[in-house]
Amino acid sequence: MKKLLIINGPNINMLGIREPGIYGEQSYATLQNRIREYAASRGIEVELYQSNHEGDLVDRIQQAYGNTDGIVINPGAYTHTSIALLDAVKAVSIPTVEVHISDVSKREEFRQISYIRLACVKTISGHGIEGYIEAMQFLLDGEK
Repeated sequence: MKKLLIINGPNINMLGIREPGIYGEQSYATLQNRIREYAASRGIEVELYQSNHEGDLVDRIQQAYGNTDGIVINPGAYTHTSIALLDAVKAVSIPTVEVHISDVSKREEFRQISYIRLACVKTISGHGIEGYIEAMQFLLDGEK
C-alpha cells in the first residue's frame, strides 16, 4: 500500500472548537499533522480532504478510483444520512475504514445508524484522533 486518502466530513474542520467535551480539545491542524507524521514514518503518501458538502465528498471518493490504495473516512453527520457516500465507497471498491472521534455507540439514538459502515472493512470509534492512526495502520498491516 502506497497511498491513503483521509476524508473528513462536515464540521471536522472545527475540532477543538466544536463541543470539546465530546470531540476533544485538539484542533483539526493537530489531526492533520499527526496523520502526516505517521504517514512519513511509514513512507507512504497521504492526502487529506475535508468538506462540509456531501457531493464534494462523493466526488473525492470517485476520484480516488485507480490511484488510491485505501481510504479512512470520518463522514461526520453524513454517517447517519448518506446513502450517496455508501454508494460511492461501494463503487470504487477501495478498502475503507470508518472512523469516529467520539464513541457514537454511547451517544444519541440517531447516531447508532451508519449507512457507510456497510461498505467499510472496519469501524473505529471513540479513540479520539488516534483512531485515524489505527485505521491507517489497519489498512497498511491488516489485522494483527
